Amino acid sequence: MRPPAPLLLCSLLCLHPLLATIPPASSSKAAPASYAAATGRQGEPQPPPYARNATVYEASAALCPGCGAWAESLEFLYYHNLVRLARWEVPLAWSPQMASYARWWAAQRRGDCALRHSFPEGQFALGENIFWGGAGGGAWRPGDAVQDWAAEGVDYSYAANACAPGKECGHYTQIVWRDTTSVGCARVVCDDGGVFMTCNYYPPGNVVGQRPY
Repeated sequence: MRPPAPLLLCSLLCLHPLLATIPPASSSKAAPASYAAATGRQGEPQPPPYARNATVYEASAALCPGCGAWAESLEFLYYHNLVRLARWEVPLAWSPQMASYARWWAAQRRGDCALRHSFPEGQFALGENIFWGGAGGGAWRPGDAVQDWAAEGVDYSYAANACAPGKECGHYTQIVWRDTTSVGCARVVCDDGGVFMTCNYYPPGNVVGQRPY
């Protein structure tokens, strides 16, 4: 058991209702017509999508010192913690060391945007999720990557502790892995106009024979 977890999760859940779905990352790109009408603030930018669950956003900001309200690192962390909250898992903290490693690997992929891991197969020293967004997709954001990974949750069977036949779910299980405590990510726009994003996790998840939560 981890005694601090119930207290922290209660502070998150009791103060703010859990959203049934993850807010679309694209929601930050344009304000809905009703926002300006409701607030009388025509022409002003829409509040960030994080405001849809301000408690998770504030908890993530506290665990991401120096990230800044609009930094990509905070966006990565927020969406990770929103997914973890749905499984009652303690929020992840931001790791500058792993973010530095992720930036290094993203820089290696700038020239080709190849969907390749930084570790040889079976030799992962850190957990790692990677994402590729097609050419002309400079608008691909951290939330798009995390939501893409999280969508694999529908293909994970807790009873069998396995993915559905022919499906992938390891990106999702790494996000919600109960023993993982920190994450560091990076995003780069590749030379061909695509986007490559990578996140590293410690301790790594997806341990054979163990359940994620």
